[in-house]
Amino acid sequence: MPWIQLKINTTGSHAEQLGDALIESGAVSVTFQDTHDNPVFEPLPGETLLWGDTDVIGLYDAETDMHEVVAILSGEPLLGHGFRHKIEQLEDKDWEREWMDNFHPMRFGQRLWICPSWRDVPDPNAVNVMLDPGLAFGTGTHPTTAMCLEWLDGLDLAGKTIIDFGCGSGILAIAALKLGAARAIGIDIDPQAIQASRDNASRNGVSDRLELYLPRDQPADLSADVVVANILAGPLRELAPLISELPKSGAHLGLSGILASQASHVAAAYQDKFQLDPIVEKEEWCRITGVRR
Repeated sequence: MPWIQLKINTTGSHAEQLGDALIESGAVSVTFQDTHDNPVFEPLPGETLLWGDTDVIGLYDAETDMHEVVAILSGEPLLGHGFRHKIEQLEDKDWEREWMDNFHPMRFGQRLWICPSWRDVPDPNAVNVMLDPGLAFGTGTHPTTAMCLEWLDGLDLAGKTIIDFGCGSGILAIAALKLGAARAIGIDIDPQAIQASRDNASRNGVSDRLELYLPRDQPADLSADVVVANILAGPLRELAPLISELPKSGAHLGLSGILASQASHVAAAYQDKFQLDPIVEKEEWCRITGVRR
């Protein structure tokens, strides 16, 4: 199906209001794009991170009368008559195929591969996790997920119990099970993530070894040999007293979802109860690991 794209440049402080105006004018979706291609970091729940010079991009059905759209937007106080904009026709592509073509099998560490279902497995003898991109966070493409997968690949997980705190798609718990863990427990505040984890576990044949809980339902006495939490710096600090009690004595802890500028503050929240390793950084994101004292 062909589409028309309307692009307007504005400032970060005006972008959300302008995005709402585009939706009201008939846009089926709105995206914010950094004019200078600065990194965009994952926001906290409910937070929208914007930047200085911002392009607000509305996507319209190709049958839309764009003269009428521009006339409607000219009445917006932020824009006014004759506002600068760019209208483009987008090539009519098989967008589902285009999207699928962007995902390839990815290797993490020495043994582990994450493979979309429509691709051939590169190494049948490797540890292969079949995982398709979906609504829940965690496909291996983000540096935080990649660092956690590499860390898990380097651990001896044989017979161990792992807790995936903030499990999202279930990728970390499922990878741990396929790397030899005997049992995995996934916890997430989002019921959609619980369902995604359940579906992915079934696809990988590990459903019988994965337990999934919303926080209100989780057992009070949970403990594990390995605990991984790939969420965000704020929750990691706030929930440090809870997360710190999940690993057994001598158990491994892995934390990610942390920007380099936040790493020291997160580490400080855990250093009393854990012997921490040197912080690992990848593309401005960090991973903190350690062993429970």
